[in-house]
Amino acid sequence: MAEKKAFVLRINPDVLKELEAWAQQDFRSLNGQIEYLLGEALKKQKRQKSSGEGRVDEKNN
Repeated sequence: MAEKKAFVLRINPDVLKELEAWAQQDFRSLNGQIEYLLGEALKKQKRQKSSGEGRVDEKNN
């Protein structure tokens, strides 16, 4: 397993509360829930790129 990198995340308190509740419902830690959601978003983005949708303009990144 790859080593994980720690970083600070500033987040709206209401969003944090919702994520904590969602994580609890899914039997995950808050960190695990955030990693899961980000992973799913990345998978979705890759599918969109392969179908020509959701293309990212290289100049804006």
